[in-house]
Amino acid sequence: MEKLINISSIQKSASNYLKNQPFPHIVVDNFFDESIARKLELDFPDFDADVWHGYNNPIEVKKLCNSWNAFPSQTFKIFSYLVSNKFAEELSNILYKSCILYPDPGLHGGGWHIHKSGGKLNTHLDYSIHPKLRLQRKLNLIVFLNSSWSEEWGGKLGLWSNESPDAPGVLVKEISPKFNRAVIFDTTMNSWHGLPDPIQCPDGQYRKSIAVYYLVEPTQNVSDREKALFAPTDKQRDNKEILELIAKRATSETASQVYEVSDDSK
Repeated sequence: MEKLINISSIQKSASNYLKNQPFPHIVVDNFFDESIARKLELDFPDFDADVWHGYNNPIEVKKLCNSWNAFPSQTFKIFSYLVSNKFAEELSNILYKSCILYPDPGLHGGGWHIHKSGGKLNTHLDYSIHPKLRLQRKLNLIVFLNSSWSEEWGGKLGLWSNESPDAPGVLVKEISPKFNRAVIFDTTMNSWHGLPDPIQCPDGQYRKSIAVYYLVEPTQNVSDREKALFAPTDKQRDNKEILELIAKRATSETASQVYEVSDDSK
């Protein structure tokens, strides 16, 4: 399985990992073997398939699936490898040396992600403490899988400066969702990221990605946040209902309470 992932490409990019701004990250093109990436793309279900769990509200418009039973053979094998102790150890050795990474076999928040036209994800911080494993989220691995994606449709992953744990600073970098491109970044450094500008792809095209997250033993004085913390867009800053939604999304024990809130602000 190891030969299906271009480990050498990760190693070549890793020299700048800790130096890259606004927080440690690397962009790795041709992450999978080309034939494997194409199979993974074809494995994605139709956008209207029953396997998806949808978010539809002013801060999140997307669908995801982390059910192992829904994954076809190739996708199942790839996720199995990405959440293996062997791969987690390899990533740890490449990026951190002295840090021990643990995989999340439950794919909490990970798995398949898909956005259609209008899809978005406000700038946010990811959860800090895994609600079941009680480990700290440390590393995100995202791989984009639409071979027909056009730059003009948007969908870039933005990275914001991290002056505050309560709000993002300035947009420092945007990463296009190029096919078979991986983005790997540290989530423990007020790592504000997202795609707050709605995607503008034509009907029948979707921003597709797979996501896997890696964990560490909690550091001292770590935030105990179990939910993502979203920031309002500039246009939403004075909207009381959206600010209440953000607060509810960050604290609700039942996430489904906010998944399907309609977006009346559009």
